[in-house]
Amino acid sequence: MNLIKVAAGVVNQTPLAWEGNKRNIIDCIEEAKSQEISILCLPELCITGYGCEDMFYASSTCETALEILQDIVEVTSGIIVSVGLPIRINNRVYNVACLIANKQIRGFACKKNLANNGLHYETRWFQPWPDNQRTELTIGEFSYPVGDLIFEAGGIKIGFEICEDAWIANRPGRSLYLQGVDIILNPTASHFAFFKTQTRERLVQDGSRAFGVAYIYANLLGNEAGRAIFDGDAMVAQAGEMLVSGTRFSYRDFYLTPAVIDIDKVRLEQVQNRLTFSGTSQKVPFLYDFPPIKPIKQRFELEHWEAKGFQKEEEFARAIALALFDYLRKSRSSGWVISLSGGADSSAITGLCYLAIELGVAELRLEGFKQKLGYIKKIQDCQSVQELSKALITNIYQGTENSSNDTRYSASSLAESLNTTFYDININGLVETYKDLIQGAIGRNLSWETDDLALQNIQARVRAPSAWLLANINNALLLATSNRSEAAVGYATMDGDTSGSISPIAGIDKHFLRHWLRWLENTGLDGQLRLSGLKAMNNLQPTAELRPLEAKQIDEEDLMPYDLLNAIETAAFRDKKSPKDCLELMELEFEGIYSREKLVISIERFFRLWSRNQWKRERYAPSFHVDDHNLDPRSWLRFPILSGGFDKELADMHDYANDSKGKQRKGRIGF
Repeated sequence: MNLIKVAAGVVNQTPLAWEGNKRNIIDCIEEAKSQEISILCLPELCITGYGCEDMFYASSTCETALEILQDIVEVTSGIIVSVGLPIRINNRVYNVACLIANKQIRGFACKKNLANNGLHYETRWFQPWPDNQRTELTIGEFSYPVGDLIFEAGGIKIGFEICEDAWIANRPGRSLYLQGVDIILNPTASHFAFFKTQTRERLVQDGSRAFGVAYIYANLLGNEAGRAIFDGDAMVAQAGEMLVSGTRFSYRDFYLTPAVIDIDKVRLEQVQNRLTFSGTSQKVPFLYDFPPIKPIKQRFELEHWEAKGFQKEEEFARAIALALFDYLRKSRSSGWVISLSGGADSSAITGLCYLAIELGVAELRLEGFKQKLGYIKKIQDCQSVQELSKALITNIYQGTENSSNDTRYSASSLAESLNTTFYDININGLVETYKDLIQGAIGRNLSWETDDLALQNIQARVRAPSAWLLANINNALLLATSNRSEAAVGYATMDGDTSGSISPIAGIDKHFLRHWLRWLENTGLDGQLRLSGLKAMNNLQPTAELRPLEAKQIDEEDLMPYDLLNAIETAAFRDKKSPKDCLELMELEFEGIYSREKLVISIERFFRLWSRNQWKRERYAPSFHVDDHNLDPRSWLRFPILSGGFDKELADMHDYANDSKGKQRKGRIGF
């Protein structure tokens, strides 16, 4: 049998961290050699890191990448390796995969289709490579082929689809199939989003079936550059059959997903098809002796936690926890500080920091976890997750006369259950000092009747300096506590609860977050890792607690029900629907739950608040990306800071709502 042992190699890289990136790549190659792997596919742009942004323009970036490439070449004896980097040709930058075999560069296959939506901005830095074109790149004394290439190693044909290439309708795999390619390598940098792994699996499995090939897919891992999270998805399929897939959200620097492919089987698949051979790409042949391999049993299956029916809850926990851990170590910070109010947002972030420790220790073991954070001296003597939590997580509860015993208990009980460092301070005197200063300056007293928002905001802002001070003392990251629902309508105090260097949950809506917290308390990760200390918080109504206690302030009364807010936001800014369209959609989704009057008021409030609060979204701390609802204007959803505020569109909605013909139309279309 014509069997070849292959692997997808996953690495956790950092933009422009040359030595660390090289070490991970070389360690991955050495591990592959120790497992007698013949073909190793590593991720897209893994030498430089994917998120180098405008540094891809710098000539030094491409030059250094080539220097690192030559160091990597030296460790490739006896193995074929694909490694990603940018190269510059004729003052144009290209995203390429370099194929190396037996310590020799064989050529550079170029990406043809560039990702340019949402988080991705590849057309800003790279040129797409045209079909059927080839040139040469000179490195030192030697020149190497570059372009639309097929490699032939010992009679085995290898082609490339680089990330976005596989996501388009007319993907390059069709051309490779018509030229009899046996193996397609897909080095990728595909950011995490909920359930996206299922789409990737279809692309890989369908590609292997439609093109009659073995297909190797290798993704990046971890929080690479700040916003995007890479889940380390890796898989191998052949002729429509998924052979293996790797673990996701690992805390390791690298890992392999190996498989044994049957070249005779993929060729049989092609023989039985009758499409005419087409020779267009440039073939690069070289000698390579594939060692004899015995067949093995291999079975594709979901990870244990993916098979229990809570994929979104599990993915959220694991993605954000890994992102927090990577952000911590890559910024060389010594811990996290969270202003813990006892509410859902700050409790969720505290829980996620704790999960980062639990999951990291579970995979790396205690000593391995401490070694990854070896620059933090205070944790090196810790002997348990609880001791690590005390050293790495700092909570501060900052109460005023408007704070309740319920939220204080919610905060303290969670901190106690997770064994975090917890401080309880009263800031009422600071609030009164600021009030007295301004009252003296303007010559009148401030009151709730005339200065409601100002009096609420000063309490939130006064909390920020203490939290920042703790973060500075500890060389720690201050984590902002705003969620996506608040970002949509500006229900946050700038320089108050928005203070922080990273905003871990600004990409997730409050409706899901509340559900997730109940799930984490009662079900937990993999049905085992539960945070029982969330019980007190889960029994509270979300409240800012910035008005006097007798006002009984409730967030959803200030705004609107969170499920409705989330649905309006989805329709309005993910799907770009007008206020009138939103009303029709909301009447369908919430029939029998909210009245038309409630829906009209809520939609108008949402659009008004959205428009006047874009400036806040421009100033939010960077958030982790988890789905295509993200509101971050620097990476996903752009909107003018100054706008007309949807005046005409809202008037059209009111006309529709008040029009008896509109009501008749509602009946005719099934509302």
